[in-house]
Amino acid sequence: MNLKLQGGKVYDPINNVYGKRMDVYINDGKIIKKNKIKGKINKIIDCSDKIIMPGAIDMHTHIGGGKVNIARMMLEELHHDHNDSCDSSAIIAPTTIKTGIKYIQMGYTSCFEPALLPINARQAHSEMADIPFVDKGGYALLGNDDFFLDLVKKKASQSLINDYVAFILNASQCIGIKVVNPGGINAFKFNQRALDVDEKSNYYDITPRTIIKILTKAIYDLGIPHPLHVHCSNLGVAGNYLSTIETIKAAESLPIHLTHIQFQSYGNNGDRNFSSAAPEISHYLNKTKNLTCDVGQIMFGQTVTMSGDSMSQHKNHHHAHPDKWMCMDIECDAGCGVVPFRYSDKSFVNGLQWAIGLEVFLLAKDPWKVFLTTDHPNGGPFTSYPHLIKLLMDRSFRNDIFEKLPKSVQEHSILKSLKREFTLKEICIMTRSAPAKILGLKNKGSLGDNCDADITIYDQNKKDIEDFFANPSHVIKDGKIVVKNGKIVNYIWGKTQTVKPEYDAGIEKILGKFFDKYHTMKLDNFKISDDEMTNVIGSEIKVNECIHKRK
Repeated sequence: MNLKLQGGKVYDPINNVYGKRMDVYINDGKIIKKNKIKGKINKIIDCSDKIIMPGAIDMHTHIGGGKVNIARMMLEELHHDHNDSCDSSAIIAPTTIKTGIKYIQMGYTSCFEPALLPINARQAHSEMADIPFVDKGGYALLGNDDFFLDLVKKKASQSLINDYVAFILNASQCIGIKVVNPGGINAFKFNQRALDVDEKSNYYDITPRTIIKILTKAIYDLGIPHPLHVHCSNLGVAGNYLSTIETIKAAESLPIHLTHIQFQSYGNNGDRNFSSAAPEISHYLNKTKNLTCDVGQIMFGQTVTMSGDSMSQHKNHHHAHPDKWMCMDIECDAGCGVVPFRYSDKSFVNGLQWAIGLEVFLLAKDPWKVFLTTDHPNGGPFTSYPHLIKLLMDRSFRNDIFEKLPKSVQEHSILKSLKREFTLKEICIMTRSAPAKILGLKNKGSLGDNCDADITIYDQNKKDIEDFFANPSHVIKDGKIVVKNGKIVNYIWGKTQTVKPEYDAGIEKILGKFFDKYHTMKLDNFKISDDEMTNVIGSEIKVNECIHKRK
């Protein structure tokens, strides 16, 4: 089937196109050049009053795995349908079907689970395979697992650790590596309640700096496109901007991505010992070539925090709302904590957190280096993205909300002095082209020839920014029209995006002995084959290329 999008204003940052009126042609799920069309055009969509962008990509959203299901069970009373607005508590831990529907209705066509535990990969992929419409992928958690830490303690060679990292990516069918509170989750199991960047863990005698250095090197050597995805030490702790800066330095100029950086940008100045360090962190972001980040903006209202950072979650459980919480250890691998929480615009801390995230966005000079996230659902539900975009694009709207916050918040933030308003060009980069680039998705985030036909069409007559981004006129996934005027018109399922770096199979012999001694499953059962992904789990995989080996 040949489809023509006629006469729309096209935004395609990969190809340096911003607002140019063009036709876009689609055939067999791909975008093609006009001269490659064979046969007649089957359907034409008049886009003369429309804006055409690649489908949006959420590079950090908790949509699958054990912690998500724990949150669903814990907060069953919040899963109702009578109030389905964007800020409704009904979508803080939505079902798989609702997740896919909500994302595609906003024009998001790819989503990435940022904390996929390898031992639980089979369940996580099975769950994500049930999410309709969107492509998905996962970042495998390493850096707190006993096998890795034991290798580091024994001063194993970098090449052996590289083989382990590559094996984990292949076995867990993931696209990247994530480290949460490097070494801190494991240290928590041995009764440490904090672990700073240069503090040694009691049992393994290893610092977070060492873990960051070794993992960033492994990813660089293996040519994995996405840099190490780092949830820093001391999340949410006043004064943690200093440890965030030390984490950046730990990468030693190799690529590193800091996630939900808003939670890592806190100072300890003022009479309340809590202040914004967004200017300091933004300074490092702007001057450090190897650094990227996503923001993790908080949004006022009820949500639930879910994280592998059991150390942090245990520390915060006193703030649970409703008053119930859970922390657990996952032996040999990591941990998990689920704490429901309500961000209040009457709270000094919450109000300043809201301002800090916006400060980071607005102080970032390069939209290719900062990504739009709320760390769903930790900072707020993903359905609040249109509201967040309006905050970034409309200074008056932003200031109106800011002026309603407690005076103490206003006195501790530079937000009102920031005059910047993001453009459509910058939003398109942050939510589409930049995520595709950093993840190595060569066929996503672009409207170029032979790219996947994942496309969002917006009505340029909608003057309200939030309404504009919340309600696209059409969403096309893999060349098929799936949303028209807000209504689902076609159900399809996306692929799982992976990478498969090469490794020496000898690592499996070493791992096999470790599994026999410590795990409840055999190593062969730990591995998920391509055939199982496709024929059992039910998700076709797309293997993305690694950069040539850089050793």
